[in-house]
Amino acid sequence: MKRPEGFDPRPEQPAAPPARSPKPPKLPKPPQPAKISKKPRTAGASRTAGQAGARPGAQPIAEPTLQSTPQPTARPIEQPTARPIEQPTDSRAEQRQSARALRKAAAVRRRFERSEVKRFTRRSRRRRITWLVVLLCFVAVGGLVTGAVYSPVLSLKTIEVTGTSRVNKAEVLKAVDGQLGTPLALVDFDAIKKDLSRFPLIRSYVTESVPPDTLIIRIAERAPIAVIETPTGFEIVDPAGVVIKKTDERPAGLPLITLPTATTGAATSSMGFTSAVKVLLALPTELLAKVDSVTAQTLDNVTLVLSSGPTVVWGSADESAKKARILAILIANEPQATRFDVSAPTIPTFAN
Repeated sequence: MKRPEGFDPRPEQPAAPPARSPKPPKLPKPPQPAKISKKPRTAGASRTAGQAGARPGAQPIAEPTLQSTPQPTARPIEQPTARPIEQPTDSRAEQRQSARALRKAAAVRRRFERSEVKRFTRRSRRRRITWLVVLLCFVAVGGLVTGAVYSPVLSLKTIEVTGTSRVNKAEVLKAVDGQLGTPLALVDFDAIKKDLSRFPLIRSYVTESVPPDTLIIRIAERAPIAVIETPTGFEIVDPAGVVIKKTDERPAGLPLITLPTATTGAATSSMGFTSAVKVLLALPTELLAKVDSVTAQTLDNVTLVLSSGPTVVWGSADESAKKARILAILIANEPQATRFDVSAPTIPTFAN
């Protein structure tokens, strides 16, 4: 394991030994006097010796006269000034001190290394624990999801249908009962949509899953807007032209839409039917209750007939909300009028 640089403490350096004092210089020795023989030789003896050792015919060598060597005058020797000599430091003590410093630095380094190893080991241990906890959480969630999807404990046992008035609730329940026993998470909503499409009175629906075993279907039924007369009777239709109900007699409370075509299919898909429906949807509730019939020959020729008898020339379906407010004012101010014209809302007219 590579340690980061700069964390290792430097070992203490051993103290340098103290400098030794220089030794005093050596003094030159005084010159010694020449040694003189205490027994001087005599001249006769020298000659005799020379004659004795001389060869025949050799001339005698004159013996040099010995002179006494003068004695040198003794001078007093100057004694060097005594200087204090520093005691040398004990080398063994220095070695012991250096060894102790090295051991101390090594101990500090070992403690630092142990602390670093513990720190990195603790971090790696925490990381492993974190990954283990995350893995266990994923496994637990996967197990719960699997249990919710495939466990029979969460299978569909109850289906509730709300919002029905004209639609038969029992028939709706019978149409979707094929989903019973299916795990709630595996309910086939496409199959439910196909089963409910057989009911023309259902305009829309919303499903809600309520664990552990309930499915709620909230139905919005189609609202009738008018009645269309056909050769076979009367048909109650909604704003989309869907036939809600067929009757032999005209139902009360709904305006009759009169169209130029006699066939129901062509009538609900014509532009006249679309314009008539737009006008009826723009009328307020109080005014809509007074409408007996609506005639729409073309897109711009819509005429209303009120239950009290007056006729209202409406024109096109444009600005229907504004025309409805003006018509309400005219009816309130002119109750005796037999004809109202609001096709031009800026200049409405009426006739008695």
